[in-house]
Amino acid sequence: MSRITKIANLAIILTLVMTARALFAAGQDQTAPTVDPAAVESTAQENQSAPSAEAPANDNAEAVKCQCSEGCVCENACECNGVDKKCGEACNCVVKKADARKCECQEDPEREDCNCGGEKCACPKKSAFMAFLNKYPYFKKIVVGSFSYPLFLVFLIAVLGYLLGKIQVSGVGLGTAGVFLVALLFGHYGYADSSLFHRIGLVTVTESSLKSSMKLVENLGLLCFVTSVGFIAGPKFFLNLRRNATSYALLALVIIGSASLTCWAIIKCTDIGAPMAVGILSGALTTTPGFSAAKEALPVEELQDIVTIGHAVGYPFGVVGVVLFVQIVPKLLRANIEEEQKKINESTDDVHERPLPKHIFKLDPIGLGPLALAIILGVLLGKFYIPLPGGASFSLGNTGGALIVGLLLGHFGHLGPINMRISAEFLKSFREFGLVMFLIGAGVPGGGGFVEYVVKYGFILFVYGAIMELIPMILGFLVARYGVKLCLFNNLGSITGGMTSTPALGALINTAKTDDVAAAYAATYPVALVLVVLASQFLVTLA
Repeated sequence: MSRITKIANLAIILTLVMTARALFAAGQDQTAPTVDPAAVESTAQENQSAPSAEAPANDNAEAVKCQCSEGCVCENACECNGVDKKCGEACNCVVKKADARKCECQEDPEREDCNCGGEKCACPKKSAFMAFLNKYPYFKKIVVGSFSYPLFLVFLIAVLGYLLGKIQVSGVGLGTAGVFLVALLFGHYGYADSSLFHRIGLVTVTESSLKSSMKLVENLGLLCFVTSVGFIAGPKFFLNLRRNATSYALLALVIIGSASLTCWAIIKCTDIGAPMAVGILSGALTTTPGFSAAKEALPVEELQDIVTIGHAVGYPFGVVGVVLFVQIVPKLLRANIEEEQKKINESTDDVHERPLPKHIFKLDPIGLGPLALAIILGVLLGKFYIPLPGGASFSLGNTGGALIVGLLLGHFGHLGPINMRISAEFLKSFREFGLVMFLIGAGVPGGGGFVEYVVKYGFILFVYGAIMELIPMILGFLVARYGVKLCLFNNLGSITGGMTSTPALGALINTAKTDDVAAAYAATYPVALVLVVLASQFLVTLA
């Protein structure tokens, strides 16, 4: 690693540490309210004393019976019926409860003082950051207004995520997956209405509004990504599929089969139950169709909610785990990237671009029109469903539909008289944009309940998710390497397809420095998608 790279990594790390420290300090300021010392003293006396006689009421507080003791927290004396008593002497004190006071600060949280009969009130203390902004109302309006605009948050998360992804340890970095981790972090601090950024007034957009915005961002990103991947892989996809169709189908069966067996074993050996385990499985495989199939197979809403919790628990590791796997394996094997690129190209060297009809036209000069048309057709294809036994059904969904349409149009190059060929540079840009939008849209809501899930259900659930992910990945890799003998990048491409991991494909393309790995992903993905839907429904109904 060059000195410049080391300095850049150090600068990024220091920036992220300082940001985290500022957020932590803001949280400390917010969660430590300014409490009236007299109220603290009186409350402590109430907890330590036994009632003896009635005391006169106070207009602004509730009269409570108490008795001073040697352990009281009053500094010198307490007032008992108008008579001063020293600490240690028995007396009936009037205790004022802070939570019983009706103060103006409850309506205006930014005020440090309240008009409560001329006395101090336990008002929430402002964070240092917001206190600074309050001195400059003009800039406060700009900052708060920006943070309450969802698209501003989306692109802010993207920039910070790319900075995090640039940090490398022994040549391995998160890359674009760094965006996902920053999205999780923001979701924890700013997604829910009760989160830190909402409490200090930095983010004012409601949780319900942010949820709908992030869902739109997620779906937009997913469609843009998989459609671009289809167009890129299309010209070589069918040749690759003809030569290795059996291998890819076998790998999909091995990966989903081993993941399902692992899930079944965890259900039988633990007490977490089938809904939670299958939810974790769908999260570990980052499969939305499998997640939806599991919920549809359960008639009770409470059980569907458990599946949702499990999915949220397994999803973060499901994203990061496969991303790191496809980067670490080539380094462990000390693979020569250029030689592996030649191997994957050898299988498709005889692919020639199909000639286009003479009388065709372009929708637009850059290719956005063909992509939009492909997405429309993909969504329509994804809505077709096949009824399954037990009242369930199977469909490709938006992801599978857009991927297949992209593959077909990328292969044939036209749709009737419409030219569907798009430049590789534009497709790569659109693919990266889609991946980032997808990670942000999925990460922010996931981060909103991530810590709560850890606290409530324990870290062991994450261990189960890691097991469900690692076993099928390692087993699939070994079968592909020593069984069907795929070259390294076709091997890893089929792993990303078998794990239905969209983010991992992006990481693999960056690692392999070739888009040809997308063909193996595209060949394995549809088979794995069908199998994971069937497995999810089977596990929740029969486990």
